[in-house]
Amino acid sequence: MKVQTKMHPSSVIKGVYALTPDNLNTEDLLLRVRQVLKGGVQVLQYRNKAADAALRLAQAQALRTLTRMFGVTFIVNDDAQLAATVDADGVHLGAADGEVDAARGILGSNKLIGVSCYNRLQLARDAVVTGADYVAFGAFYSSTVKPEAVVALPALLHEARAELSVPIVAIGGITAENGAVLVQAGANALAVISAVFDAADIQRSVQDLNNLFRK
Repeated sequence: MKVQTKMHPSSVIKGVYALTPDNLNTEDLLLRVRQVLKGGVQVLQYRNKAADAALRLAQAQALRTLTRMFGVTFIVNDDAQLAATVDADGVHLGAADGEVDAARGILGSNKLIGVSCYNRLQLARDAVVTGADYVAFGAFYSSTVKPEAVVALPALLHEARAELSVPIVAIGGITAENGAVLVQAGANALAVISAVFDAADIQRSVQDLNNLFRK
């Protein structure tokens, strides 16, 4: 019997972290995701607020297969049970998505759990204490996906990097033009949706973002 070992968060939560858009057309979603994966993302999170449970399951299963083909870490947004069902690499929890302990009970010790901490360092401290494997802060810039999101400043990343040992993800309106300051401030990964999925050249957009981590 093969013993499953947990991936070290710092080795997989890094670089370009793509979140899927709300897309009810699975064929189109998979086409776009394939281009994102070819571009070189390190992490793909399945997020679809518009789909019903049956469609989310079907899309998550298809994306799990695709991300395995590319060797990319696959995270499911909000739903630990769905993540467990499709054998995702982990789940990402927002403020209303349940506790880390509950997700850990569903997923087991070998999966990754990320937590959105918005612009509050104390939320990140608490998340790490309860077993989160990585934390996310934002929105750092105006976001068309979440225009009402609270605002976070790059100084928060400096402070978090000095204190926290887990990977830090920055999110919110990030592009290849404005992301460098966040990497310099301490972000291990840049989470993006529109910057890649709405791009005329999806693969190139991912490559441009990846270049921010090479400077």
